[in-house]
Amino acid sequence: MNQKVLVLDIDGTLTNVEKEITPITKKAIIEIQERGHLVILASGRPTPGMQKFADELKLEYYGGYLLSFNGGCIINCKTGEIVFQRVLPSYLIPNIYNFAKKNDCGIVTYLGDYMISGTRRDQYISLESSINHMDIKDVDNFPVYVDFDVNKCLLTAEPAKAAEFEKILNEKYGEYISVYRSEPFFIEIMPKNIDKATSLDRMLNSISLKQEDTICCGDGFNDMTMIKYAGIGVAMDNAQPAVKDIADYVTKSNNEDGIAHVIEKFIL
Repeated sequence: MNQKVLVLDIDGTLTNVEKEITPITKKAIIEIQERGHLVILASGRPTPGMQKFADELKLEYYGGYLLSFNGGCIINCKTGEIVFQRVLPSYLIPNIYNFAKKNDCGIVTYLGDYMISGTRRDQYISLESSINHMDIKDVDNFPVYVDFDVNKCLLTAEPAKAAEFEKILNEKYGEYISVYRSEPFFIEIMPKNIDKATSLDRMLNSISLKQEDTICCGDGFNDMTMIKYAGIGVAMDNAQPAVKDIADYVTKSNNEDGIAHVIEKFIL
């Protein structure tokens, strides 16, 4: 038996609209792990915002992995070891903050179990807090307060403006950082050459598993790299149109147990 590697985005993919893993999807994921296949959760979420799903799917017991911060950090669930990490250049934090202030964007980063906010709380910052079950700490001088290693900054804006800001930030700083949207209103500021596919490739090589044995499932813009990379790239029926366009297969929606359908079709 070829060991398959099932790589799952969380929001809009693994979880339904209530941000829950349905019993049918959970049962299917546990079953393939019992048969020796590997499950990896790959999300733009910070690590604490992924842990409840790792626990629910028993990734510690079965030896799964977490790719948090869009691949900026990779954790072996069985050992708790950080097997890879890359952080933003510290000298760019003030520039990103000033851009956010000038353009009335929200800006947050992450420290332990907290989100650190340097601007007013808009609806999207509140959503990020709710999704990850992380409290927000507001600070007056964001660039001074953030004197620690940063895996990711998140900027928030209305979708039309976010698309424009994504282009501007790429033009200004694309040589030094990666900039892309995970949702129409979330602009991810990541270390250069960090995305889900790059980190997944690094991880698979380290444990001698093959790209062609991967099945990567997602719905958002930040899932596109790993869907292109995968042996089988899967878009959810609820995915952004651009994601569907580059997928090998479009499964049912996240509210219709699309992941269980993928498992049945391609693994079981």
